[in-house]
Amino acid sequence: MYLTQSLHKVLQESPEHTATVFGDRRHSYRELVSRVARLAGGLRKLGLKAGDRVAILSLNSDRYAEAIYATFWAGGVINPVNIRWSPAEIIYSLDDCESTFLVVDDTFSPMLEALLEGSASLRTVVYAGDKEAPRDCHDFEALIRDNEEAGDALRKNDDLAAVMYTGGTTGKPKGVMLSHANLFCDALGSQAAAMPTRSITLHAAPSFHVAGTGLILQATARLSTNVIIPMFDPKAVLEAIQKEKVIEAFLVPTMLRMVLNHPEFANYDLSSLQHLLYGASPIDSTLLNRARQAMPEAKFLQAYGMTELSPTVTILTPEWHSEKGFETGRIMSAGQPLPMVEIRIVDASDQPVAPGTRGEIVARGPVVMQGYWNKPEQTADALRGGWMHTGDAGYMDEDGFLYVVDRIKDMILTGGENVYSAEVEEAILQLPQVVQCAVIGVPDEDWGERVHASVVIQDGTGLELDELMAHCKTLIANYKIPRSFELRGELPLSPAGKLLKYKLREEHWGDRDRKVS
Repeated sequence: MYLTQSLHKVLQESPEHTATVFGDRRHSYRELVSRVARLAGGLRKLGLKAGDRVAILSLNSDRYAEAIYATFWAGGVINPVNIRWSPAEIIYSLDDCESTFLVVDDTFSPMLEALLEGSASLRTVVYAGDKEAPRDCHDFEALIRDNEEAGDALRKNDDLAAVMYTGGTTGKPKGVMLSHANLFCDALGSQAAAMPTRSITLHAAPSFHVAGTGLILQATARLSTNVIIPMFDPKAVLEAIQKEKVIEAFLVPTMLRMVLNHPEFANYDLSSLQHLLYGASPIDSTLLNRARQAMPEAKFLQAYGMTELSPTVTILTPEWHSEKGFETGRIMSAGQPLPMVEIRIVDASDQPVAPGTRGEIVARGPVVMQGYWNKPEQTADALRGGWMHTGDAGYMDEDGFLYVVDRIKDMILTGGENVYSAEVEEAILQLPQVVQCAVIGVPDEDWGERVHASVVIQDGTGLELDELMAHCKTLIANYKIPRSFELRGELPLSPAGKLLKYKLREEHWGDRDRKVS
């Protein structure tokens, strides 16, 4: 199982089929494979060796997709950088997995000086923008133009393909190690979900996210035309669907709501859209019904998973996004496991529980990560007993439908992004007036959940939300910053002095059956 296989196959099956569309640039699959092979040759000439990490800091583009495949072709490992991170967070991820190469576009090239000065591992920068390459950077197009097509390294199976960073439960992001086999099996999963071949796929979710990277790999494996927009924008989504006659798109529920709410929504022809995938957070029935009425040609499909699972383990098929789904209640489920995946619900002792009983969701199969980069203890804990422990609480019914109802791990899901409260708490506690703090997710109409902080401060001091946000902005990404907070005299503690966050959550979630949004 090697991730460049789809490129070799398409040269035999559909070499002139359009591979990528980005603005005015269009490339056939024959052109794409040639560009990938030439760029791989350039990377090797610059010193890339098998297993070296190549970070990519860029908005979505055709070059982003080419950089992914060229890294694989050259024998390297991708490290897609979260574009919403602060420079300090980016530098941590570069050095943590010893990324020696960085591909950067126009939007993020102004950060280069800070990154090069702060990173101990970074030594080679490839500029993938449209202007003149900055000093000491190698031009992306020049590398393609000036190099011959290199042979495919054909790294495969358990060879490392990607280090993708997710939030850390102890305050630092964790590098999730995904192999060629992991990501290859996820691409096969999209075919098991009966997604079409030779489709036209819209890429609006960020490519640094495992869902974005995964969609590139899945769509290419299905010989799809990849229509790419730089970043999510409701109007850009509507324009792309109409202009390119997009057949399938992936949007998290927050994005879908913004598209439906766009004042010009009714002016666009979306009749080509046949498949709308969503994930990263559950969808509420009101939003789903609005979307079904507004886009009657589209079939809806939900995917559930996480970065550590490459990322998908269950799907709720279009069959259940229907009146039958509402009548049976299965529209509230995350669907059934993919063919290559096992799901269990276990108790606190990791023993399986009966159908309908709540416990932790664990998964086993070829999509499960290799582990966390340089974090053997956290890896052993997450993969104990051979099962990936998701930290999500749920139950399964008699027919194997999975229901996600809460979180065991200290994670907040806001607008499709994971935020681990320990990272935010670590930042807040650096304010001199803060004695204690607890960060939780609370319900939010627009973002599903928002980051909320409960803070105890020193007597005689004060704290305003603007001050808290400004401080956090210097340390963590914008989406992790609390959007609301409260000052408290004390935080709820157990007799042993352990913080009882569930009591804080109860104040906001009440008696809702599902405490995730």
